[in-house]
Amino acid sequence: MTDREGDREGDHRFSDGDGFDDAYEEFDLDPPELAVDPGKVDPVDSRVVTDTLDDQNIAKDDVDAEELLDVGLNYMQINRYEQATDAFERTAQFAEDERVEQEAWVNKGVAHAELEEYDAAIGAHREAINIDDSSEHAATAETNLAYALWEFGETSQALDHAERAVEIDDRFAEGWYNRAFFLSERGLAEEALHCIDNAIRLGMRNSKILEEKAEILEELGEYDEAEEIADEAIEMRERAEQRVMEERREMQGESLGDPRSQSQSQPQRRQGRQDGFDMADPGQASDRDEEDWRLE
Repeated sequence: MTDREGDREGDHRFSDGDGFDDAYEEFDLDPPELAVDPGKVDPVDSRVVTDTLDDQNIAKDDVDAEELLDVGLNYMQINRYEQATDAFERTAQFAEDERVEQEAWVNKGVAHAELEEYDAAIGAHREAINIDDSSEHAATAETNLAYALWEFGETSQALDHAERAVEIDDRFAEGWYNRAFFLSERGLAEEALHCIDNAIRLGMRNSKILEEKAEILEELGEYDEAEEIADEAIEMRERAEQRVMEERREMQGESLGDPRSQSQSQPQRRQGRQDGFDMADPGQASDRDEEDWRLE
């Protein structure tokens, strides 16, 4: 019999002790920051941990809200709308400047609309309006709210908010275009024509708006003028397509050369959307003298 077998035959001896006299605290791997009431947390909310850690560990002074806003806008440019909504929500959470917070809510609404989440888009635009209903971003929020309400089936409310947009800023070209669209859909062609002409006078002249004007003219029985406008819209679209093709060829030529020669432009902040195209900052359409246009 070997020594190893002999060891197995004997009982192992353990140290004699008196056990634990007092109750001891339970051992937990989770940090105290995550000690949340499970009754108040939605089990399918995947952001609850992140939000809790944000509140506990990240001070507002440590976050540059404007840089975070740019992150969201960059996500928008590459069609990563879900990530954009998260970035804009964080921006609104940490922004100390109300204008930055409002812009974040407007863009969050746009991202939700891109995802066809119109209920969430409506909520985001209402949040923006609640911050300041007469600021530079309020008109954009109102017109985007009108678009989301229209898609959500609230057509009567949509027209109300489209009208509110141009009341806030009567030089907001996209607001006039939205109002024209909603009026036309309700059969108010004459009023719609005045609105769309105002949008064109304010610098919003592209194939889409000309097509809309042509349809309104047809409703009014102005067939000759409608045909002329429709032809202009076709020519404008063809020119735009040609420019896109030329830009693509230029980009392909650059990619074959020295990559260091390629420059990257700064992302432009865009907010608001109407029927599939981005709307620029409302201030951009108003940088002209009063004599250059007149509303009807």
